[in-house]
Amino acid sequence: MSKFWSPIVSRLTPYTPGEQPKIANLVKLNTNESPYGPSPRALEAIAREVGDSLRLYPNPDAEPLKLAIAARHAADGITAREVFVGNGSDEVLAHAFHALLQHGKPILFPDITYSFYPTYSGLYQVEYRAVPLAADFTIRADDYLGHGEAIGGIIFPNPNAPTGCLMGLAEIERILQGNPERVVVVDEAYIDFGGETAIPLVQRYPNLLVVQTFSKSRALAGMRVGFAIGHADLIAALERVKNSFNSYPLDRPAIAGATAAIEDEEYFRKTCGMVVASREKLVASLTQLGFEVLPSAANFVFARHAQHDAAKLAASLRGDGIIVRHFTSARINQFLRITIGTDEACGTLVESLKKHLA
Repeated sequence: MSKFWSPIVSRLTPYTPGEQPKIANLVKLNTNESPYGPSPRALEAIAREVGDSLRLYPNPDAEPLKLAIAARHAADGITAREVFVGNGSDEVLAHAFHALLQHGKPILFPDITYSFYPTYSGLYQVEYRAVPLAADFTIRADDYLGHGEAIGGIIFPNPNAPTGCLMGLAEIERILQGNPERVVVVDEAYIDFGGETAIPLVQRYPNLLVVQTFSKSRALAGMRVGFAIGHADLIAALERVKNSFNSYPLDRPAIAGATAAIEDEEYFRKTCGMVVASREKLVASLTQLGFEVLPSAANFVFARHAQHDAAKLAASLRGDGIIVRHFTSARINQFLRITIGTDEACGTLVESLKKHLA
């Protein structure tokens, strides 16, 4: 702490990202990165931007990328006016907290969820209420209904993180219908691995903002690109905040690479299918080993073993060069969150677990 800090700094609890260890030959299953590289078309587009043009500022509106995102969702009536892009979905979410959730009233989000939400609440001084998940670790729509004017907004991931549990569109629509005067942010970082996006609801609900990322299903975590789709009025608010903060959040390679990635539908579907297939194999193997595995629609699973402490298992796996994520919160401190890797990586994990469980 320093006397030069602004008062809010000492009150902040920063987000702690997943470990990025600098150790060679790790089986890295802790940060939900894709086990497969980006689309070859994306890599080619990025390479074309690395040259003399880097002396020039990028398009401040990332217009080619917005048009490509809108084109992919044209069947749902989406136009570029309803698309916002940012430096990773984390920045998009931050702008949403700043632009759409600061109403002097508490917002609602699950008690077990993406841990950046409390961090943003602290940064932007937004009061919040953590809504307990059900006993089966699912989000209950009923818990987000009937609050009336007492709340300032709602945000939750779908699928939820770190549980991987999915909420159906009908339940999301119930939340939207029950909160017509409040913004509902649906954070869909993992939707491409088994869920149905809420984007088709945007035209019917002007209070809905859907946030997605290129980090997971499009394998561009190192490039930092995220986007939101919502009513033009919501997007305009995000643009006003963004242009008061950083007019150029996406660089030239990021715009080009993300545009090419979203246009390469064949590669996207192929790699997502491979991840889903590996996930189902891993779930079957973990279940055979006695793990309880929550139903997952994400590129990770959340699992616990009744006879073995999760922290000790994580440490034992680390000793074998395998990194998974362990959370210490009381309700989930016996779970491990395991990213879906290649079949080979998942096989290595299973063999290590067999040894330590024995």
